[in-house]
Amino acid sequence: MNKLTFKLTFSFFCAVSLLVAASASASAQRRDYMSEAESELIREAQEVDLRIGILTKMIDRRFAALNNEPVRTEKNSEKWGEPPTGTRLELLSDINKLLQKAIDDIDDVAAHNRMDSQLFPKAMRNLADAAQKYLPKLKAVYDQNPDVKEKGLLIGATEFCDSIIEAAAKVPKETPKEKKKNKSKDTTK
Repeated sequence: MNKLTFKLTFSFFCAVSLLVAASASASAQRRDYMSEAESELIREAQEVDLRIGILTKMIDRRFAALNNEPVRTEKNSEKWGEPPTGTRLELLSDINKLLQKAIDDIDDVAAHNRMDSQLFPKAMRNLADAAQKYLPKLKAVYDQNPDVKEKGLLIGATEFCDSIIEAAAKVPKETPKEKKKNKSKDTTK
């Protein structure tokens, strides 16, 4: 093997080694947008309305962490695990991913015609109510002059909220009979 071939082979080996090391480092740094306790809550919640309630609660927890507010203690706080932590960018990314997950779950139910006559509209209304609540919070963070990556996440989350609100407007409203039935169920709990 001549010197030139050796140098080229050695350089190629070094470049490949660096790429493998860099990708291993990047995957080791990736963080999950849900804690293990939150993931377990999602796995247990099979009805769409319960699942959407859990996802919106996760988003609320990230907004609280983002604004350095104390996370409200739940009755079953041990089920939720530790409050979320992370950088501002990580928390905004979590919010974005959780909104996307909520949309995906709603779309999945609609695509498979598993729309319960009461649970699906309830889930959509609850998600739309949460999205309405998130829009001013997203705008407040945007007004704090975020960096380019944060702006992208904020714009994406705002678009998710807008599309949720728009889609929920197309869902039939609850009839007075259903409202009365739901209220009587709520008082028996």
